[in-house]
Amino acid sequence: MFICEERTLFVRHQGETLRIEPWGKDSLRIRATMYPRFSGENWALSEKVTNYPAEISVSEDGSTAEIRNGRIRIVVNAQSVMKVLKDGKVIFQEYFRNYEGTLVNESRCLKYINREYTQYVGGDYRIVQKFDSDPHEKIFGMGQYQQANTDLKGCILDLEQRNSQVSVPFMISSKGYGLLLNTPAVGRVSFGMNITEFRVEAVKELDYWVTVADTPKQLLKNYTDVSGRASEFPEDLMGLWQCKLRYRSQEEVLSVAREYKKRNIPLDAIVIDFFHWPYQGDWRFDQTYWPDPQAMVDELHEMGIKVCVSVWPSVDKKSENFAEMWERGLLIRTERGGAQTYDYQGDCVEIDCTNPEARAYLYEKVKKNYLDYGIDMVWLDNAEPDYVKYDFDHYRYYIGPALACSNIYPQFYSRAIYDSQIKDGVKTPVNLLRSCWAGSQKYGNVVWSGDVPSTFESLRDQLQCGINMGLAGIPWWTTDIGGFMTADWQDPDFQQLLIRWFEFAVYTSVLRLHGERGPIDIEPLDDRDWGGGYLHTGHANEMWSYGEANYRIMRDQLEIRLGMKDYLKTIFREAHEDGSPLLRAMFYEFPEDEKCWNVYDQYMFGSEYLVAPILSLNTFAREVYLPEGKWIDIRDGKEYEGGRTVLAEAPLESIPVFRKAAGN
Repeated sequence: MFICEERTLFVRHQGETLRIEPWGKDSLRIRATMYPRFSGENWALSEKVTNYPAEISVSEDGSTAEIRNGRIRIVVNAQSVMKVLKDGKVIFQEYFRNYEGTLVNESRCLKYINREYTQYVGGDYRIVQKFDSDPHEKIFGMGQYQQANTDLKGCILDLEQRNSQVSVPFMISSKGYGLLLNTPAVGRVSFGMNITEFRVEAVKELDYWVTVADTPKQLLKNYTDVSGRASEFPEDLMGLWQCKLRYRSQEEVLSVAREYKKRNIPLDAIVIDFFHWPYQGDWRFDQTYWPDPQAMVDELHEMGIKVCVSVWPSVDKKSENFAEMWERGLLIRTERGGAQTYDYQGDCVEIDCTNPEARAYLYEKVKKNYLDYGIDMVWLDNAEPDYVKYDFDHYRYYIGPALACSNIYPQFYSRAIYDSQIKDGVKTPVNLLRSCWAGSQKYGNVVWSGDVPSTFESLRDQLQCGINMGLAGIPWWTTDIGGFMTADWQDPDFQQLLIRWFEFAVYTSVLRLHGERGPIDIEPLDDRDWGGGYLHTGHANEMWSYGEANYRIMRDQLEIRLGMKDYLKTIFREAHEDGSPLLRAMFYEFPEDEKCWNVYDQYMFGSEYLVAPILSLNTFAREVYLPEGKWIDIRDGKEYEGGRTVLAEAPLESIPVFRKAAGN
């Protein structure tokens, strides 16, 4: 049965209600439920949009109905089976192989239907949504997955937040459409060659949003119109950020900062990592090794350095805050067994940041013990949150079971700081985060790729991650230079990796040195496993820590970064204005060039710079594809005619980077 309202088409069939309505330019939102009414949650679709008019009609014989918003149209039959059209041409349609009538001439005896609902005992539904698959389609976005595939066609992706895996379920298709799976539920997507399938767990409704456009840039603009955009990035954070695992005392932090000043190296930020606290969940400095945070911050500010401090969501049962938080119900609950969600260096339960009272509690502690000293940024680590084990059916939040909502946790975690900073008058909050979800771009998140290995294979994966995070709407993305952990900092292969990673990171949103560099060769300050103790006290990780030759290369690369300040302001502004990422797939800038849809080992940094990183050991030259036009190698000024592949030299001191010639 079709019900046509002013701007919404409803279809009711065998207890299911389907709802389709305009939601932004050339876009439609589709929801389906077996409940009597819809939840009213907008999730990532948080921005107010103009009431775009809908053209709705029902066929004369009553067998189909359609709804149109600009260039997008959906036709649906009485069995609630849909096909989606762009400018009158079908771009995708639901997979349906049942006895009932359908929109396509297919075998109907298999009893496969387009949306399958499986009930949880006493609870909600697992919903599986199937679409017919176009084997020639290319798919990008969806967040960050540690794999080699940039084109996601043929991939199976778990919709789960894990350390170094970030689920941001917005995809862009080479066929000229974008699709947001607008639910934070745990699930899985399969971009198969025969079927595309979305599965979500423990939900009341299926909710997705579709937009159409001619270019990926316009698709991202349409998407960020309805999900929000990043703020303008502060100019004084566009240079070098210094970090290591870990600085154990304020004297260590100050000695590093003083050495940067002595060497006349501009340093925008220094990051104080974990276990500067007595116990997890204390959210304050251990006074033994951080006796005067105010004096430390004041001295760093005098040197022009901003300060970032690590905050974890885990609360040790020995923490001074645990008893109160447990009593007030501010912690994540478990469905069975003991009350523990995290066990690294403690017996911990993590704060439930989906609870507004918990977010307020966290901010109160962070403000009192960090921000009131003048600390500028918060590093929200373990933001997934990291669990003892990723058994999502074992955890429950204030807003529901983890299966239904866990993917949005990092967004609420970041908003515990961001929303309150905005209320406190902070113009542009910027916080470092290890995870995010759809729409997180508008909450001041610099997302880094997590605890990734120190290998060239991992470096190759990070390039793919950066491209797809950008196409999922997350423009402020970066990595640990050199990877997170290496066993031997003196290994020549690692040092080569470090240099190649640094050269790549110059052309990302944030240039940040971080990592744990073994072997551990520093004497502990006391006999505790944390605080000032032995834990993670490896080799130094500053620019000069790897010998004079490597230092000289990094210094030269930093000068390139600093010399790009005006250009960086331009491309950060573009992210703010239209949602464009900084790190862009080649086809983002050259959508008419078919080859650019197949080249994934190089990228555009903004619209002007073509970057070709070195992604393998002992590689000192590589092929680079130059699209049509004239290109200038920034290293020697040599001009190249595009529309061809060139062999570019890549000595250890530099990677191939080309800039569009003027008037190109």
